Amino acid sequence: MRRQNLCSPKNDGLKENWNYPTIYMNSPYGADRERGTTIKNWLAKCALTYQKYGSEILALVPVATNTGHWKQSVFGQAKAICFLYDTRLKFLENGLDVGKGAPMSCAMIYWGQDYDKFFEIFIEYGAVVDISNLQGQKIGKERKFMELDFK
Repeated sequence: MRRQNLCSPKNDGLKENWNYPTIYMNSPYGADRERGTTIKNWLAKCALTYQKYGSEILALVPVATNTGHWKQSVFGQAKAICFLYDTRLKFLENGLDVGKGAPMSCAMIYWGQDYDKFFEIFIEYGAVVDISNLQGQKIGKERKFMELDFK
């Protein structure tokens, strides 16, 4: 039997130690005004945990490729992304389908070393893209400024 540690909304998962071999994260999609956190903090925790412990991490998040948190914690950090075909995911509350769906497109982001396994599992659910070639790269405007230095 595998050991599972679950963080519920009652706990502050950002304050918990994430030193586990495998982690699944479905953060709040909006701001947590009580704690002063947003999805940016959760994605940063994923990227930092991967760097520190080498954990294999799956994160279900809204697609927002134009945001700072994607640029900081996904591009250049994660191994792969699955852009889910079903853009209106439904969530259960207390085990019941209450008809609520995500109002936006979602993706599964993967930090880990086994891209082939991620691809094999998630290709059924969406377009799987290997972004490992971005790891450690400067992207966006920073890259352009670096090119100007090499005259």
